[in-house]
Amino acid sequence: MLHTISAFDRLGEENAFAVLARATALAQQGRDIVNLGIGQPDFKTPQHIVEAAIKALRDGHHGYTPANGLLATREAVVRRTLTTTGVEISPETVMILPGGKPTMFAAILMFGEPGAEILYPDPGFPIYRSMIEFTGAAPIPVPMREENGFAFSAEETLALITSKTRLLILNSPANPTGGVTPRAEIEKLVKGLEAHPQVAILSDEIYDVMTYDGETHCSLLGFPEIRDRLIVLNGWSKTWAMTGWRMGWSIWPNGDKGAHLYDKVRKLAVNCWSCVNAPSQFAGIAAIDGPQDDVDKMMRAFDRRRKIVVEGLNALPNISCITPKGAFYAFPNVSKTGWKAKKLASALLDEAGVALIGGPDFGILGEGYIRLSYANSEENILRALDRIGTFLAK
Repeated sequence: MLHTISAFDRLGEENAFAVLARATALAQQGRDIVNLGIGQPDFKTPQHIVEAAIKALRDGHHGYTPANGLLATREAVVRRTLTTTGVEISPETVMILPGGKPTMFAAILMFGEPGAEILYPDPGFPIYRSMIEFTGAAPIPVPMREENGFAFSAEETLALITSKTRLLILNSPANPTGGVTPRAEIEKLVKGLEAHPQVAILSDEIYDVMTYDGETHCSLLGFPEIRDRLIVLNGWSKTWAMTGWRMGWSIWPNGDKGAHLYDKVRKLAVNCWSCVNAPSQFAGIAAIDGPQDDVDKMMRAFDRRRKIVVEGLNALPNISCITPKGAFYAFPNVSKTGWKAKKLASALLDEAGVALIGGPDFGILGEGYIRLSYANSEENILRALDRIGTFLAK
């Protein structure tokens, strides 16, 4: 037996990929599977973005790029950030990375070690806790409660901070719940963080354009009092349907602290992924600077599907679902069905042909819930709801 370090035994999984593999295997066996499990848009990447990548290849952009990304790509992120948040940033604080996860990996690796504490949303994206445990730091869940619309409570969050807290992870609009934290709550949190200058903040804003019912995304970049310890995660995957392109960006603290952290993540890039390929970066520039009609069309479709999902779930026996305000997920409460959430999700896949994700895959507070992605057609969503209802009526 080869001896590996114990940290690898603490790494978790993103079970959405396991469910996807199981659903794919069943489909290959001839089963009719409706997949509402995976968190990726069911739309194609807009054509002008694809053409930009093809042109880059034809123009000979085949070599290495800088570890922190092409200057032109970083400048595109600067323009996009000004447009969406009203905040001016420097391209020297922008990192281009192969997706969103490397920013989580880098930030948690920087601050996590035995004896440290890192706060993360629960239910939340499972990689947060997985990476925290990998570093040996103590994962401290910040509850995302249904009664709060799955937004965090500033008071509850601040009460969890101790002298050992190194990093606070936030996510709004949120995966898996679709929760959007109101600006007033974010303002209370930022004010409270003044008493904890040793705490860095990682704000996962990958779903920033995906809000509904008049909600608007409140970026933490809008609070200069925490700018010197704020890391913002974003990217192309969700907004422009580019999950497979592996294109993300992050904005790092400004000032002396910013240069210090930025150089660390640059060195991590050099040691790990080297750089992001050039054609994808040219595609990323085209996504930001080109027409946004396809984004608007996708969001209108998601909004229609969201309403169908919420109405349909609330009509099912012993299931209730609050209306998600962001992202493309619903997080219905299934506690009254008599099923444990993961067992229900497994049974629905095996017996009803509907792929969903059990709430406990998103944290210790996820029991009693399942995640449903409405990044699928209205027709398939209606078929899935009908199958779930038939299964529960047995």
